[in-house]
Amino acid sequence: MEFNFTFRQLINPLIYIVVAFIIYFILDRIVNLFFERHKERLIARQMQRIITLKAMTMSIIKYIMVIGVLLATLSNFGVDISSLLAGIGIAGAVLGLAFQDLAKDVIAGFSIITEAQYEVGDLIEVNGFKGRVVSVGLKTTRIKNYRGKVKIISNRNMDELVNYSKYDTVAEVEVQASYEDDPDKVEKALEKVKQNLDGKIENATGEIRFFPVTGLNDSGIAYKIQCPCKPYKHFKAQRAIRREIYKVFKTDKIKIPYNQLEIHSK
Repeated sequence: MEFNFTFRQLINPLIYIVVAFIIYFILDRIVNLFFERHKERLIARQMQRIITLKAMTMSIIKYIMVIGVLLATLSNFGVDISSLLAGIGIAGAVLGLAFQDLAKDVIAGFSIITEAQYEVGDLIEVNGFKGRVVSVGLKTTRIKNYRGKVKIISNRNMDELVNYSKYDTVAEVEVQASYEDDPDKVEKALEKVKQNLDGKIENATGEIRFFPVTGLNDSGIAYKIQCPCKPYKHFKAQRAIRREIYKVFKTDKIKIPYNQLEIHSK
C-alpha cells in the first residue's frame, strides 16, 4: 500500500496540536485568574465548590479539544468526517441505551455539584439513613452515620433528601411550672434565663426568645424558649438552656412538676 502525503498534510496536525495547547493554556490561565481574584470573597464551602467545578470544567475542555484535534487531523488526511460523526452518533445512542443508569448518575452528580445541594461534611438524610457526607462523585455519594456505617448511594437516587447543614436550626426547650406558681413570676424567671444566656451560647446566631403559657398540661403550665443556632448545633444549646432554667427556677423557688408515685399500705 502506497501513501502519498503532501508536506501540508503532514504539518497541519502539528499546527492543530500546538494551537490546541495554546488555547488550553490561555483558558486555564483565565479560569485560575478569575478564581484567584475572587478568592478572598469565598468561604471554605464555596472555595471547595469552585475548585471542584474548575477541575471538571478544564477536564471537559480538554476532552473537547482532543476530540476536535483528532477530527481535524482525520479531515486533513481526507477522511469523511460527516459519515464518521454519523457512525459515532449511532454508537453513542447504542451505548447510551446500554449505560443509561450510568448516564443518569453522571448527570445527577454534575447537578449536585453545580447546584451545591450538599457537600462533603454536610449532615443529610436519604430514605431514612442519616449521616455525614464523606465523598461526592459523579456516579455515587458516600454517607457515614454515627455508628461508622458507610452507605453508597447512586446519585440518581439522591433526589429526595434532607440537608440538615444548609440552613440554621432552632434550639427549642419546653419547660413546665406548677399551677401554684404565679405566671408573672415564672415569666420574670424566664426573662432572667434569657439575660443570662444571651450572647453566651456557643454557635447561636440570634437572640433568645421565650413564649409564655404555650400550654395547660396535666401537671403544669408550659412555657417555651427558642434560640436560633448554626446548622445542626442546637443540641448543645438546648442543654445549656435547660441547665440555666433549672438554676434560675431553683433560686426563685419555682416548682418544676414531675411524675410522682403514691403508695398506700394497709
